[in-house]
Amino acid sequence: VAIKKINLQQRSSKELSINEILVMKNNRNANLVNYFDSFLVDEELWLVMEYMDGGTLNDVTRETCLAEGEIAAVARE
Repeated sequence: VAIKKINLQQRSSKELSINEILVMKNNRNANLVNYFDSFLVDEELWLVMEYMDGGTLNDVTRETCLAEGEIAAVARE
């Protein structure tokens, strides 16, 4: 598993976190990182989800140069 720790001190983090949990909870698919549970630990929200080797999608898209056809294939999947 992977644990994403989110600091709840920021107002936008709370709203984004609730939305993220709802989206992950309602969308289970073999092609998506699946959500397991969440916990409030002190001032942090811990999201427990399936581990995906390779980092976040944001990191991958910033570090990887893809051709248009490859982007289309990733978006389709």
